[in-house]
Amino acid sequence: MSVFRRGSSLGIKSIAYSDTFWAFVLLSPNLLGFLIFMLFPMIASFGLSFTEYDLLTPMKWVGIKNYQQLWLDQTFWKSLWNTIYYTVGTVPIGVAISLLLAIALNQKILGIRFFRGAYFLPVITSAVAVGIVWQWLYNPDFGLFNYLLRLIDIRGPNWLTSTKWAMPAVILVSIWKGLGFNMIIFLAGLQEIPDVYYEAAEIDGANRFAKFLYITLPLLTPTTLFVVVMSIISSFQSFDLIYIMTRGGPARSTSVLVYYLYQCAFEYFKMGYGSAIAYVLFLLVFVATLIQFRFSRHWIIY
Repeated sequence: MSVFRRGSSLGIKSIAYSDTFWAFVLLSPNLLGFLIFMLFPMIASFGLSFTEYDLLTPMKWVGIKNYQQLWLDQTFWKSLWNTIYYTVGTVPIGVAISLLLAIALNQKILGIRFFRGAYFLPVITSAVAVGIVWQWLYNPDFGLFNYLLRLIDIRGPNWLTSTKWAMPAVILVSIWKGLGFNMIIFLAGLQEIPDVYYEAAEIDGANRFAKFLYITLPLLTPTTLFVVVMSIISSFQSFDLIYIMTRGGPARSTSVLVYYLYQCAFEYFKMGYGSAIAYVLFLLVFVATLIQFRFSRHWIIY
């Protein structure tokens, strides 16, 4: 009997070891990709942030000089302000419209799947294509927007070449492109809310606004937190539309931190300085995320 028990225990252990081995084998491609393309470059860039390196001459250790220089760099502060401006302009409006859109597309009507797919289409559309099309729409001479304004005797601005209108123009495109993703997340959250709450509210005589205010919003707070956090992280990392549409201009009115990072590292070949900007950006995103989670404890419902 003891021999049987010993044999069965050894068999169970061998199966467990076999499962663990094959789990590591199957996970190894993803793990190697993470190590090679994410973890190692992150560690290397952190080391680069303490050096002067232009890809041509040997690295020179400078300590915290790059971080000290950031404090005196007016272009860095301008880019930081533009990043905050961009974030404040895109996140609240984008989240609010996405929520309203998700509520509208949560109805059981004919062809609802077509509309969901249509609103999600900009998310999977190439940023290059989106930027080029919207550049045409914003063209001051033959663009669609200024054409429509001329029909009501309003002279449209030079959207992408005006220091006043360039950032709002980019913000509008960013909101339009990101609506579909947030809409899908909100739609999934709405469909997880049990109908019994709405039925009980109807029995008590609650109208649509009361059900939205006292049922939908409270039960949707975990989803809202996720959408807000991801939207802020994405807005701090914005680059592609700005690079395509304005190249940070005019007069750096649309130059955000990631675009300035790109310029320092790959146009001016200041790899160490660009790495320092990258880690300052990481710290800003990390702190912003921590603040959101800290304050969310007072209102979020799990």
